[in-house]
Amino acid sequence: MMRIGIEAQRLFRPHKHGMDRVALELIKNLQVIDKENDYFIFVKPDEDTSAISGTSNFKIVEIPGGSYPMWEQYKLPKVAKEFECDLLHCTSNTAPLSTELPLVTTLHDIIYMEESVIKQLTSSASLYQKFGNLYRRLIVSQVVKKSNRLITVSNYEKRNITNYFNLNNEDLQAIHNGVNQNFTTQIKEDHLANVKTKYKLPLRYLLHIANKDPRKNTKGTLLAYKDFIKENGTEYKLVVLGCKDADLKTMLDEIGAVDLYEHIFLTGYVSDEDLPAIYHLAQLFLFPSLREGFGIPIIEAMACGIPVITSNTSSMPEVAGDAAHLVNPNSTEEITKGIIKILSDVNYKNELIRRGLEQYKLFSWESMAEQVLELYKQLYKQEKTKES
Repeated sequence: MMRIGIEAQRLFRPHKHGMDRVALELIKNLQVIDKENDYFIFVKPDEDTSAISGTSNFKIVEIPGGSYPMWEQYKLPKVAKEFECDLLHCTSNTAPLSTELPLVTTLHDIIYMEESVIKQLTSSASLYQKFGNLYRRLIVSQVVKKSNRLITVSNYEKRNITNYFNLNNEDLQAIHNGVNQNFTTQIKEDHLANVKTKYKLPLRYLLHIANKDPRKNTKGTLLAYKDFIKENGTEYKLVVLGCKDADLKTMLDEIGAVDLYEHIFLTGYVSDEDLPAIYHLAQLFLFPSLREGFGIPIIEAMACGIPVITSNTSSMPEVAGDAAHLVNPNSTEEITKGIIKILSDVNYKNELIRRGLEQYKLFSWESMAEQVLELYKQLYKQEKTKES
């Protein structure tokens, strides 16, 4: 029997994003498939204590206080040792350099290490994002050397990381992310109606998930929408998740499109309970990101039965397969033409939806957890062999 520590520092924060959600799904699915080994989930105290509950072999351990680096570098390894863990899995790109435990690290991507994109993608990032990227740039090379096993989330990112750090192919395993079963076309009408009212959604809309991180290409999406309504009118509004009103106004001013403001609807943060309905009610999903390690929203949208426009770069073609309309994310013209093509060609739109409903099934959180568990077993066996 193994004693497995999993770092999930931000699991209790109320507004969870990509890496937090991946860690949550890993733990939830491990709880289903592994009743044998003991797990210790290390979290920082925060508001959303209902995100995960302990079970007979899963203990939630709250480690209070400190900044992210302080918590990770000093508090985490001490507590993991106190709980006599056989290995420690750090889930969000970084890990404690002082730990004596066998170490598994998930490197979702290394965007923050790439000189070719770092200036382009951080110039207008938030202070929090800049600090996070600086911390990763300072530590990740050492984490890669220290880790006994490395996981990443796509074959594209595996090639990228392997080349960047000059790794052997077997040093790094690509394990795809999945899509939650809540993301479906089978959503009750009363829930759809409640979500429409709650978020004040327009009758017909295009959907985009924004972020102050420039790699999400929100400015490019806004420019493409501007060109679209210039030629096709304002019947279709643009619903934007994850963007504050002040940030939207700043971006519109920077691209000379302040007149778009009245046609854009901001939802603020959307819970996982409501997000499937917002996808399902959209006419199409715009995800022309400049760079992704995976791109979970692509398969979430497909599972909810809406067509997707995404980028022909980095990991996105791997995730989308032939089930999305691929564009050059730096070409607003291509994005605009994609919108027009989908909205004007019903057969094409329906074919994308049909393909999407097959494509998302290739990605499963249960499969992800099974592969991670097998990796734990291999590492544990290897370490025990060394001791004997």
